Amino acid sequence: MLREVMAAAQVAAGDRVVDGTFGRGGYARGILAQQPDCRYLGLDRDPVAVHYGQNLSEQLAGLEVHHAAFSDMETLIRQLELDSVDVVVLDLGVSSPQIDQADRGFSFGKDGPLDMRMDTSRGLSAADVVNAMAEEDLANVIFKYGEERRSRAVARAIIEARAQAPIETTGRLAEIVRSVVWRAKDGIDPATRTFQGLRIHVNDELGELERGLEAAEAILAPGGRLIVVTFHSLEDRIVKAFLKARASKPASKGRLMPWEEDAEEDKAQTFMLLNKKPLEAQKDECRANPRARSAKLRAATRTDVAAGGAASDPEPEHTGANL
Repeated sequence: MLREVMAAAQVAAGDRVVDGTFGRGGYARGILAQQPDCRYLGLDRDPVAVHYGQNLSEQLAGLEVHHAAFSDMETLIRQLELDSVDVVVLDLGVSSPQIDQADRGFSFGKDGPLDMRMDTSRGLSAADVVNAMAEEDLANVIFKYGEERRSRAVARAIIEARAQAPIETTGRLAEIVRSVVWRAKDGIDPATRTFQGLRIHVNDELGELERGLEAAEAILAPGGRLIVVTFHSLEDRIVKAFLKARASKPASKGRLMPWEEDAEEDKAQTFMLLNKKPLEAQKDECRANPRARSAKLRAATRTDVAAGGAASDPEPEHTGANL
């Protein structure tokens, strides 16, 4: 959604842009081509993407790429001795190169090691999780993050299979899932939701998103733009709740009970929505890149109200791939 992101970002000369999910630099190329006189800070926790970006920075003036999770953007900005930035862009989920490379373990389309870590230098892999996690916990992960209705049957099949031999490849895990989940009418592979659930858990993607949104709120200057592109309902729900909580005007005191007034006064209107409903990819982009069909873009402008740090979603904090 490069066109929509650039339109929302409105990058001007001298602006400082944080791209929290640098990937292969698609947004960087587009924004720097349009406005070469900005400082573009690319962040990624994937060492492969960082290496690629650092090589690209030799060709693109204004680009610098750092190995960091976007939830750590506030820490990085302070280390760079910057007070604030003007644009924060987050494009969530897995990048196409990560899906296409079998050795990363994200896809069941090509057999490879069952890894799924965005940062391969740390944390538990998907193989660690499926070979050690308790059956009930595994079912909960697959149901909560993958929205797989047959999560308990999948978890039971995984437990039985790993008793025979460790599950170490994407191909074997996909076969196990397909033995208990049947192909839906929409043609989606039966393993899709299980792989999504494990990937989100392994990378603590929802917890990372919650922390990243709060970090963006802390570093954006008044008038700065926050742009988030999501690819599934779990992500979009968190972004929508975060922006709704921070863009809603406090209710009139005349409509509140006395004990509600203090809580309402603490409600900081730190953002103004740029689009009430999420934008979707246009037809020509969907034809060229079918993965864009599920993309939704939400954007907001930072006000001059100090960040309040209130929780963005009623869900409990996510702790990542703990067994």
